[in-house]
Amino acid sequence: MNTTLSALIVFGCLIAAVLLGRGLRRVLPQEHLSADSRDVIKLAIGLVATMSALVLGLLVSSAKGSYDTERSEVIQMAAKVAFIDRVLAVYGPEAAEARAHFHDAVEEAVQQMWPEEARRPAQLAPSAQAGNVVYGVLQALSPHDDAQRKLKEQAISVGIDIGQLRSLLVAQSVPSISKPMLIILVLWLAIIFLGFSALAPPNITTIFALTVSAVAVSGAIFLILELDQPFGGVIRISSEPMVNALNQFAK
Repeated sequence: MNTTLSALIVFGCLIAAVLLGRGLRRVLPQEHLSADSRDVIKLAIGLVATMSALVLGLLVSSAKGSYDTERSEVIQMAAKVAFIDRVLAVYGPEAAEARAHFHDAVEEAVQQMWPEEARRPAQLAPSAQAGNVVYGVLQALSPHDDAQRKLKEQAISVGIDIGQLRSLLVAQSVPSISKPMLIILVLWLAIIFLGFSALAPPNITTIFALTVSAVAVSGAIFLILELDQPFGGVIRISSEPMVNALNQFAK
């Protein structure tokens, strides 16, 4: 889903509601805009505004929770990458080949998850070939003592954990924001702006206030959709933890 286009569509819908409210104000009989009628309309708008605020808060919380979860998994993956590299370094020169294959696999994974080209989509699915090669060279290690045997077991265990985290990121890449809920929310927001516009006096100040409010609401929708796509768009998970882990390889 194109987040910028979606936010612009929401903004257009709200501005259209404002313009429609202006038109309704001109054609409605004066008794429909009496003090009693205004009070009833304000109560109705207040109810819709309360429901909209609850749904908007739930969507923000859901998107932020999903974003934080995947960010935490990336940090865990970076920590495990750095740990397995140290394990192989402690193992000794016999693990040099396994360490080299592991470095290549990690570099490939970083390039796939954070492509240099902004328009290129992130590829979260792990490379089966690279994973099999790394697993094979780890299994091929021949420990000479108990210490190396434990290090080999740790390296294999942590390598499996990294693969599981990568697969978990793939499973979580499905959008968590419900489109019907988002459409209903935009409909409620349009009703609110329609009511405000119909009640507000026709002057530049009220038009400006409603336009600014529409921009703010559209920005909130943009934020929700961006957080729901943590490996793409403007607000995406940083590659810094994985890059730092790669930089430690040379040390």
